[in-house]
Amino acid sequence: MKRNTILIGSLATLMLAGTTAQAADDRLATDRLDEALEQGATFGFQHYQEIEAKGRDSVEIEGWLDGEWQADVRLSLENGETLEEQRKRRGGDAWGMSEDDVRMAMEAATAEGLAEFEEIQVDRDGRIEIEGRDADGREIEVRTRQGESGVVEVERD
Repeated sequence: MKRNTILIGSLATLMLAGTTAQAADDRLATDRLDEALEQGATFGFQHYQEIEAKGRDSVEIEGWLDGEWQADVRLSLENGETLEEQRKRRGGDAWGMSEDDVRMAMEAATAEGLAEFEEIQVDRDGRIEIEGRDADGREIEVRTRQGESGVVEVERD
């Protein structure tokens, strides 16, 4: 019984270490945001709902290509290749952040100490949340509002 408990504990520790290592890879330095936006614009995004780091060299972008088509795409930052793609024809108005909105929110977050981002997303009410890490590797979440400079709230772990 004791041997099984030790074995289970060891396996749990190894799984947690693997999850932590994977999470560390799913971040991008804030200065790579321009690459992500460039790839998104080349693909055709006009409105961004979410940009998420997927490893050190790719991003997943969700948003609107125009007033009719919504897309969820994983793009390589190294060569611009489309790694995964889903498109949906939607009724209604396109919504999300413009490139300027994304840049303004990221600028506010970096002023608060954000060094690497995991995800930036906006809701329909214009609340933007950026998750990532500071230069010391600590988690940080920064909230801003679409179209406004400055920060609404900062959480540090």
